[in-house]
Amino acid sequence: MARQLDDKVMVAGQIAPSAVPEFAAQGVSLLVNNRADHEEPGQPTSAEIEAAAQAAGIGYRHNPIIRGMGPSDVEAMREAICSSDQGKVLLFCRSGTRSVLAWALARAADGMPRGEIERRAEEAGYSLAPVAHLL
Repeated sequence: MARQLDDKVMVAGQIAPSAVPEFAAQGVSLLVNNRADHEEPGQPTSAEIEAAAQAAGIGYRHNPIIRGMGPSDVEAMREAICSSDQGKVLLFCRSGTRSVLAWALARAADGMPRGEIERRAEEAGYSLAPVAHLL
């Protein structure tokens, strides 16, 4: 289940390739995968999800966040969000947490007030504690 973070961005845990057409029908124009391949047995690969995205006519980015988050991960998130002029952006990883943390830092870099970022993440069910010192 995807949760809304702001007017443009939604977040979800791991998605299946079979769910991609439903996201496209909901107005998603870009998928951003923040999960590395082979983190868990049976997890869909980036290539499988990218193929489903192409078949559904939506964009796809694979920006895996591995062993902590660095400035390049935040910049990749900012660029992905800004690149989608029309439609919604769906971020995902195993649980959605890495995606939300990267979204929060990207939005902070874009000037969104800290309180608003924290409120939106909390409403979606996520804690920003791991990156609170960077907001």
